[in-house]
Amino acid sequence: MQAVATRAVISDELRSRFQMAQRVLVLTGAGVSAESGVPTFRGGGQTAVWKGMPFDVISSGAMLERDLPAVWEWFNYRRGVLRTLKPNLAHEAISRWQDHFNEFTLATQNVDGLHVAAGSRNVIELHGSVWRARCLTCQARTDLHESDHETGVPACHECGDPMRPDVVLFGEMLPLGAFERAAMQAKSCDLCFVVGTSAVVYPAASIPEIARSSGAYVVEVNPEPTPLSGLCHEVLTGKAGEIMPLIG
Repeated sequence: MQAVATRAVISDELRSRFQMAQRVLVLTGAGVSAESGVPTFRGGGQTAVWKGMPFDVISSGAMLERDLPAVWEWFNYRRGVLRTLKPNLAHEAISRWQDHFNEFTLATQNVDGLHVAAGSRNVIELHGSVWRARCLTCQARTDLHESDHETGVPACHECGDPMRPDVVLFGEMLPLGAFERAAMQAKSCDLCFVVGTSAVVYPAASIPEIARSSGAYVVEVNPEPTPLSGLCHEVLTGKAGEIMPLIG
């Protein structure tokens, strides 16, 4: 059994592995975005977030089928909040890592686009992005960063049919191929970081488990222990924006 180092100190072992690693995988969750001011909606349950509705109601596949305009109104509001927020030091540190290793994979559960804003390339967005719309009929996608869409339901530029937010809603499956890509990289990486995630949402939470079972050195960065902590070789306790820049 490996000892769990529950302190925000970068060990010599980790520094050595970081310098020697060839294939690195990073999985990030809501805690990273929270340090930029992104609401995490971790209250869950019956906590109202939009016009009296809980997060898991307004952000559900059932609501999409029942009231698409209401779902768009909610996501338009969320994009408005995100427009004022910037990547933090954790986003920036992770972005720098992509040029340090032979193979680098960043998979995120976040839908806010802050990793991309920080300069990260080829991000595996496990739960999609609020900055894209997807056609309900032909699956064509539209980038909403420069869009003037603020009200109503946008129409597809390809076929004219209604579009939906290109995110995974409650009750829906992950985007085709997203988890499979991340799992494949987890099987071959030699160093895996799990950053700012509670490690309870599957199948994303299984990614570090796959990495560990395939022989990777697994490191968790989180302010508090998670169900994954006991699986990790090292646990760095603290904010991602404070710890990640210290690693490399």
